[in-house]
Formats: sequence, structure tokens, C-alpha cells
Amino acid sequence: MAFLSNHCLVLLSLFILITPLTFSQTPSIYDILKENGLPGGLLPKDVIKSYTLSQNGVLEVLLVRPCFTKFDTNALYETVVRANLTYGRLVGLEGLSQEELFLWFPVKDIIVDDPKSGLIVINIGLAHKQLSWSLFENPPDCKSDFLSKF
Repeated sequence: MAFLSNHCLVLLSLFILITPLTFSQTPSIYDILKENGLPGGLLPKDVIKSYTLSQNGVLEVLLVRPCFTKFDTNALYETVVRANLTYGRLVGLEGLSQEELFLWFPVKDIIVDDPKSGLIVINIGLAHKQLSWSLFENPPDCKSDFLSKF
């Protein structure tokens, strides 16, 4: 009987040691953004299907559907959002557009120039916009129908 108890203790100890490795959690995309000096709210909530971050810094985020949201102006996320991720920067962005003066422009880059300033620079090619970090602290709701959001 003592042999069986010791055997069970050994098996239980092995299970406890192995379990954290087996069930390790992948960080959320919002955590990845924050770890890289960007606000988590740059991507919408409840529509992220998955993401990959390659060793060379290419971040690809898959959404379950395209959707609209609003920061200071209207924004459209496509089903794939891709960019080169470095600390404080999403460069060469694809899959995100912003409405300016009733026209839609692709967002090229999102850059945090100086984290102390509380500003984020949005590059839409024709212009650079400085927006408050606070607009992007929380992931926004995202609607599939443009009119239902506004």
C-alpha cells in the first residue's frame, strides 16, 4: 500500500511540473502591442481571430470580418491587418483605412514618437495626424455595418 501511495505522489509531482509547460498561455494581441510601446486599443475587440508575429517583426492579425469603428474619425479594419512591428511603431501598415473629409485613405504607419508626450502619429500618406494616446487605450467596439456604428 505504501508503494502505491509513493507511486501516486511521484505521478502527481510529475503532473504538477509538466502542467504549466503544457498549458502556457499565448499573450493576447493587446498585450503584444503594449509590450512593444503601443496602446492596446489600436485594434478592435471581439473580432480578432488570431495573430502571428514573425521573428523579423512582421505582425499579421486576422479578423473574423471587416469592421468599422471611430477614433477621432471613422476607421475601417479589413479582415487582415499587417505591419512591421518595432518598439513604438507599426510601419508599412496594410488593412486599416481612415476617413478624412469624406474620403478613405490607407493608414501607412502608426508611430509613438515620444511616449511622454501622450501623442500618437498616424500617417495616411498625404498627411500626418497627431492623436491623443487616450483615444487608443481601450480596444474599440467594431461594427460590420458602417451606419450601425454612428
